[in-house]
Amino acid sequence: MLDIGYIRENAAVVEQACKNKQLDPAVVKTVLKLDEDRRGLIAKVQELRQQSNTNADEVKQAVRSGKKPSQEALTKGKKIKTQLKELEPQLKEVEEKLNMALLLVPNVPAEDVPVGKDETGNKVIRTEGKLPKFDFPIKPHHELMEALAMLDTKRAVKISGFRAYFLKNDGLLLERALMAYALDLMVKHGFTPVGTPVLAKREALVGTGYFPWGEEDHYITQDDLILTGTSEVALTAYHMGETLAEKDLPIKLTGISTCFRREVGSYGKDTQGVIRVHQFNKVEQMVYTVADEKVTREWHEKMVGYSEELLKSLDLPYQVVLMCTGDMGAGQRKKYDLETWFPAQNKYRETHSASYFNDFQTRRLNIRYQAADGSLKYVYTLNNTVGASPRLLAAIVENYQQADGSIAVPKTLQSYLGKEKISL
Repeated sequence: MLDIGYIRENAAVVEQACKNKQLDPAVVKTVLKLDEDRRGLIAKVQELRQQSNTNADEVKQAVRSGKKPSQEALTKGKKIKTQLKELEPQLKEVEEKLNMALLLVPNVPAEDVPVGKDETGNKVIRTEGKLPKFDFPIKPHHELMEALAMLDTKRAVKISGFRAYFLKNDGLLLERALMAYALDLMVKHGFTPVGTPVLAKREALVGTGYFPWGEEDHYITQDDLILTGTSEVALTAYHMGETLAEKDLPIKLTGISTCFRREVGSYGKDTQGVIRVHQFNKVEQMVYTVADEKVTREWHEKMVGYSEELLKSLDLPYQVVLMCTGDMGAGQRKKYDLETWFPAQNKYRETHSASYFNDFQTRRLNIRYQAADGSLKYVYTLNNTVGASPRLLAAIVENYQQADGSIAVPKTLQSYLGKEKISL
């Protein structure tokens, strides 16, 4: 959520941000009109309350003096109460409408974010690693995994429907090795490991900015609890409603959880394999830091670096992509994607997303800290994927496939899996 004062002073900038993020800029005018109405009503209510207090003091003074309050004072008091009864509900209604409208105002992209309508406007920053060369026909990950009894989608579909899957045997063990390695990597860098709940209350989704924009892509239970699509929700909301101390920042958390996404709008995309699924496992990194964008941007680069460290240690080719305004989330100020090479598709696919928000999330979640000078400020937040399976698992399988149909295990994961090769 943006500060209302910022919106008043930078209305044109915020309207342009809406346009650049493919959102309706009319919401800014709505917010400003509601804010004007709210301030006008507040002024009227405060004036009436002051008149009421003054009138009440006159009545009390008359009573103390043994005199009967004047009829004029009594009539005036009743009139003021009637006016307040009319205005206070109006004020409450306008405030509620304003708060709802503010939730629809996106974050303003950083100055170095390219303006673009969709993924065609993204910018490749750099490419890392050498593409593997094969002297045999390349197979997609699902064919390799099914042949090695690592994956079963046919039975999963019968049980859970489209985009469901079973990981079996070395498929499950390789995923477990990948998740353990990703978690260990973040612990090495000083992050606190957290096993997060996958069900969250609506205010946590609103607070992190996934609602109201992305509500249709979430599973919602009969108890109005939401199955989260990332542990970022729980990690970011962890200190919801709290005031932290500057000396305790940055707070670095790494979460591991199962994630759920409906994949609305993905009909016909990635229909084979386990690239786009409804349920997956992920290790996430999240940081709370001070209200300083320079410090935040430094952390943003560090967090991308941790994910790159994982990909480099797995010897997977990848590219770093700066997302344009039209292909980033409404709440994000700047976002990188890491795209890993998939030989069978002959292209890079997104496996990691790294974003920073400044105080966009913490204003909604009311997470502040007391600065060294005693002032209260909103914490700044960042998050990034460390490792998500089965997509990253699929990348490993495709890049490490052998001519005989076996899969070499990346050296980094061999001690976790206890073998160098997966074969029948």
